Amino acid sequence: MKIITQHSIIYISSEIHSILTEVLKSLGNTKIFILVDENTRKHCLPIISHNDLIKDSEIIKIESGEKNKSIKSVEKVWSELSKKGADRNSLLINLGGGIIGDLGGFVASTFKRGINFINIPTTLLSQVDASVGGKTGINLLGLKNEIGVFNHPKYVLIESSFNQTLDKKHIMSGWAEMLKHALVFDEKDWNNLISHDIKQTGFKELNQLIARSVNIKNHFVEKDLHEKNIRKALNFGHTLGHAFESFFMGTEKKITHGEAVAHGIICELFLSEKICNFSSEKADDIISYLLKTYNKLKINASDIEDIIEYTSHDKKNKESNINFTLLEDFGQLKIDQYCTKENIIEVLNWYRNL
Repeated sequence: MKIITQHSIIYISSEIHSILTEVLKSLGNTKIFILVDENTRKHCLPIISHNDLIKDSEIIKIESGEKNKSIKSVEKVWSELSKKGADRNSLLINLGGGIIGDLGGFVASTFKRGINFINIPTTLLSQVDASVGGKTGINLLGLKNEIGVFNHPKYVLIESSFNQTLDKKHIMSGWAEMLKHALVFDEKDWNNLISHDIKQTGFKELNQLIARSVNIKNHFVEKDLHEKNIRKALNFGHTLGHAFESFFMGTEKKITHGEAVAHGIICELFLSEKICNFSSEKADDIISYLLKTYNKLKINASDIEDIIEYTSHDKKNKESNINFTLLEDFGQLKIDQYCTKENIIEVLNWYRNL
């Protein structure tokens, strides 16, 4: 399956070897570098490494984990590229999940003022989320994606069989983003997704679900590349989701991005009911499904101020107002909904008592 966007060509296929050969021949770069972490070096690199066009590639490894999505890791990759003779005609292949894609894209966008890069996302989350949109970046001071640029890979190669390397927790992280895409687009897509047991879905069927999710995200990105208007639909569940993720990043109970987004959706559905008259019956059904699928987060009353502090750093905010994307119904969006601190306290206390 081939999806042609304004800026990238996305392949969703079980024929990664032949497609990778075709892509590399079309680019004709002088030197190829592959960015991996310890997990993708072990589990994913062997799947593509016997391709004749990359057998002599230079491998650059960073450590996995959100804490390593940092300027220190960027400096390491810049240095490795420089020491290994990368020039402006070099290619960086980002082989990994969202952290590798975001960080590698940022490195490629800034090294020698920009070199070509392609992404081979190896997690369900990165396949349905980071594969489209051109967002690159790193974290700063515990804040998600605080530094970055918009820039697009030349190609994205999605091979769903990479998901065999993932545990249940990381499969479910990607599932949350797919659920969000359905909520902001169409009730039929939601009903179709929840009719599947993602843990039992075969690769051919999963490719079709991934393709649908990618197309939904691309629908919004193509209309609003730099997130000034309708692309903000994709932020549903993310204002509080990012706050949850950042808060738990500093504890022993770290959560995945998808877990954080799932619970962000729950809270932002409450706000959608309150502010945008979203159907309480529909909200109850969605919340019930999400709570059965994702374990409720343990939040104490004493944590609320810290969580609110994280929401105050969201890039979508204006002045002292915290900005949300909310829903009137499936696919009926209300962007730039500014909520007060009192609204946030109310929804967090409601969530605590679920």
